[in-house]
Order: sequence, then structure tokens, then C-alpha cells
Amino acid sequence: MNILLWIIFGAIAGWLATLLKSNTGSKGLLGNTLIGIIGSFIGGFIFNFFGGSGVTGFNFYSMLVAVVGAIITLTFVNLLRK
Repeated sequence: MNILLWIIFGAIAGWLATLLKSNTGSKGLLGNTLIGIIGSFIGGFIFNFFGGSGVTGFNFYSMLVAVVGAIITLTFVNLLRK
């Protein structure tokens, strides 16, 4: 059941990132989920690098970390597409 919750968490984070970074266009459910999950890892790594904690569970702070990571991931993906 935890895997399903993490997939939903990633989908929400990816969806929020595409809303905040409005010039990226829609990625669809699968794209948003993958961007959110990858963004969670990237955001957690970056926050840990700067002395904060990464994704700690299903809370607001973890969603913030995941969305920041997803925005970075979206930026990188858009740079590769150009």
C-alpha cells in the first residue's frame, strides 16, 4: 500500500510543478507521476546537500521538497527538448 501512496504523492507533486511552471504544457498523468517521483529524489538530495531534511513522509514539507525537485526536473527536461 505504501508504494501506491508514494505514486499518488509523486503524481500530485508533478501536477503542482507543471501548474507552477506554466510554460511547460501538460505532461499527462504518467508524465506528471514520473516527474514528481524523480523530483522527490532530486529535491531530497538538494535539500540534504544544503543541510535540510529531504522527504520525511506524507506532510507539507515533503510536498514542498518534491515540488521544488519536480520544478528542477521539468526545467532540465525542457532544456533537453530544445
